[in-house]
Amino acid sequence: MKKTIIFLLTASLFLGCKKDQKSGVAFYYWKTTFKLSGLEKQVLLDNHSDKLYVRYFDIALEPKTKHPYPVGAIHFIEKPQLQIIPVVYIKNEVMLQKGLDIQNLVKKTIGFIAQINSKNNITIDEIQIDCDWTLGSRENYLQFVDLFKKNCGTKLSATIRLHQVKYFEKTKIPNVDRGILMYYNMGRIAPDSLNSIYDPDIAARYLASLEKYPLPLDVALPIYSWAIQIRDYKTIGLKSKIAISDLQNNPNDVHLNSRYFKVVQSHYSSGIFYRKGDLLKIEQIKPEDLKNMADELKKSLKTIPSEIIFYDLDACNTKQYEKGFFEQVARRF
Repeated sequence: MKKTIIFLLTASLFLGCKKDQKSGVAFYYWKTTFKLSGLEKQVLLDNHSDKLYVRYFDIALEPKTKHPYPVGAIHFIEKPQLQIIPVVYIKNEVMLQKGLDIQNLVKKTIGFIAQINSKNNITIDEIQIDCDWTLGSRENYLQFVDLFKKNCGTKLSATIRLHQVKYFEKTKIPNVDRGILMYYNMGRIAPDSLNSIYDPDIAARYLASLEKYPLPLDVALPIYSWAIQIRDYKTIGLKSKIAISDLQNNPNDVHLNSRYFKVVQSHYSSGIFYRKGDLLKIEQIKPEDLKNMADELKKSLKTIPSEIIFYDLDACNTKQYEKGFFEQVARRF
């Protein structure tokens, strides 16, 4: 009887802690200059968020030499007053290179992050690697992560796509402290797709795999929208950070239905040419979509995520959501 009572007390304490565990709120910051607007600061305050995952730079291949080089490094106009986690986006083309000097790439990547931190007096305790690696780039990528973790001196996280979860026995698991499940960009960017950012039917094909994935996972959710430019039933362009309201106020565009606009007068906008007759297909994430995503994932993840990261912090993306909404979504886990 005594052992039974002890067991029940222990179990109740464990369940109580799990129930009380809450997912924190964080945001990605995906610009080349760091300067928070008043609205962006207010979003952080309203959602009790004190952490930003800041894109420091991309790594791509130099066109002529085919050597890896940094692209679009962040420039801090103001010093961050909250916790910063540097994110380095590595194009898969880099990891596909045969004979890639991984040791040199790791050294230069860590060195460049340290240089940015030193210049801006930023202290970090984590770095995140973002790369949509494939079977062809798997070995280079895994070696890169292994060596990076040994030399970076901080915690290390990595982004994980849905296909990498479902087929992890083939794609393998990077040697990091935790993964960030990128729960978006699920479908094809095409004239006839439902919504390439989030499609519940496509998501359903992967959810069952989450329970089997060995790496601890936090979650990244989308809050952005874009317009797909269609001409003669073919996709010819993609304009990010645009909403239905932007097109509704443009006299050159006519609203056809909930997803499509038609260009009625040829014009240029932000350096892009829109020809009369082009269609603009809006793909966006509505508040109800985010709630559905949270509920789907809660049923499928093995553990409650320590934080939910929203992509990405920008006034254009956040204006459609009510005060404190992102914290509400995180509380659904």
